[in-house]
Amino acid sequence: MDTYVFVYGTLRRGEINDLAAAAARAGLPAPEYAGAAQLRGRLYDFGDWPGLLPDPDGLPVTGDVYRIDPALLPMMDAIEEYDPAGGSCFVRRRLRLAVAGRELDCYYYPIDPAHIGDAIRTEATDWITHRKSRQG
Repeated sequence: MDTYVFVYGTLRRGEINDLAAAAARAGLPAPEYAGAAQLRGRLYDFGDWPGLLPDPDGLPVTGDVYRIDPALLPMMDAIEEYDPAGGSCFVRRRLRLAVAGRELDCYYYPIDPAHIGDAIRTEATDWITHRKSRQG
């Protein structure tokens, strides 16, 4: 069974935790781009990284879907500081997304609402566009 991930923030191509770069550092096969996807929710700005809070009434947040080697999941967990025992800022969840005309089961890392704190809720639908707009 193929393993897919939906990434919406720093794990996207060219960002500080670029998924392909992480795979290369670990000697794992490069993630294969499956296509763009959207998930309804709200993006929160934590400064260097975003948090996505899923919300069926929220905005369509853009991200990228990749087929990955399952061995990359523990590395992604470490990047996201995800602890399956609980208490972490991000949680790992699964969802079904429409990607390039197919329905794919994907892992993703939404924010735990308990950890939003002073993060700024944005009206952004794309983290990269939002981050670049702050720099201008």
